[in-house]
Parts: sequence; structure tokens; C-alpha cells
Amino acid sequence: MDQSGSAAEHNERADTGLSSEDLERFEQEALPLADMLYGGALRMTRNPADAADLVQETFLRAFRSWRQFQPGTNLKAWMYRIMTNLYISSYRSKQKQPQMVSAADSADFDLYQTLMTHRPRSARSAESIVLESLGDDDVQQKLGDLPDDFRIAVVLADIEGFSYKEIADMLDIPIGTVMSRLHRGRKALQKSLWGLAEERGLIDAGSKK
Repeated sequence: MDQSGSAAEHNERADTGLSSEDLERFEQEALPLADMLYGGALRMTRNPADAADLVQETFLRAFRSWRQFQPGTNLKAWMYRIMTNLYISSYRSKQKQPQMVSAADSADFDLYQTLMTHRPRSARSAESIVLESLGDDDVQQKLGDLPDDFRIAVVLADIEGFSYKEIADMLDIPIGTVMSRLHRGRKALQKSLWGLAEERGLIDAGSKK
């Protein structure tokens, strides 16, 4: 066994106050979430290297705070809260200005209503009609193009399946703000997907009023 590595591991446990049992539970419960967290990090950062760094920092913070996690509660939500806060704090520390999408650009567009207007006899949902004609890379690209606040809300709610309350707790914002960001994010994503649907010949170009 590498004695230097063993000593480093012992010192890390000592710094955090974790016992060997705590370490074992962390390895058994938290580490299996790595792939899932990487997928979420990639959707946030849109860069594989940045996503890997974000996940690594998330696990480091989670390990150091492991005794604050209450067994029996939602570990996935707890880990996502750490990762989301890390992403937001890093984003702000770089003093980047968030992308803005006006309400006029997003809130008044409804893909389902618009698509059904042009295909009134179709019994399928707008989502199935559009998504079956688009590749996953196309959808991920359009999701990645959303402003940060909207993209995070859509990822957490529609991809990761968190509730409004869980997202509000993660982002430390009111539930109403979560609902607003999610609504506007979905509308902006629908509008982008409509453009792709036109390009794929799913509907007639220029038919949207």
C-alpha cells in the first residue's frame, strides 16, 4: 500500500472529522452518483473539462460536509444543491453577465398550440412530433443555448426530475421564481425547437404566425 496515500487519506478524514464508517458510507452512497452528476454538470457548463472539474469539486465539498447530510433524506438533491451553488458562485466570480431573454421572445410562444394549428388532425403530442424528428445532439445544443437561469431550471426540473420546492432550496430562491424561470425556459426551448422543425421539413417554413 502507498504509505503517503494512506497518510493523506487519514489526514483528510481527520480534517473533516469523518470516521472510517463515514468514509465507507460516502463511497457506497455518494460515489455512484458521479455519472449522473457529470451529465448535469455538462448541461450547465457545456464543456467536458469544466464539467469534470465541477463534479470533482462537488465531491470534494460533499466529502468535507458529509456529516451535515441527514441519512434518509434525498442525497441526489443534496449533491445537486452543492454542485449548482458551486456553478453559480464560479459563474459570478468570473463576473460574467447572464444572457437575457425577453418575455416577448419566449413567454408568448407555445409549440403545442402552434403545431396543432398547422396539424389539427394529429393526435400525438407536440413534443413527440418534434423530438422524433430531431437528434439528441440537436436538442442538447438548443438546451445549452438557453440563458443560465433558464437552463438550470429546465435541467433540474425536466431532466433530473426535482420538484419546485427542491429546486427553490437548491437555488435559494422563491418557488414562484422557479416556476417563472422554468416556464420561460421551456417556452424559449420550444421556440428554438420550432426553428429546427422547420429546417427538418416537419412543418412549412414561415408558417408560424
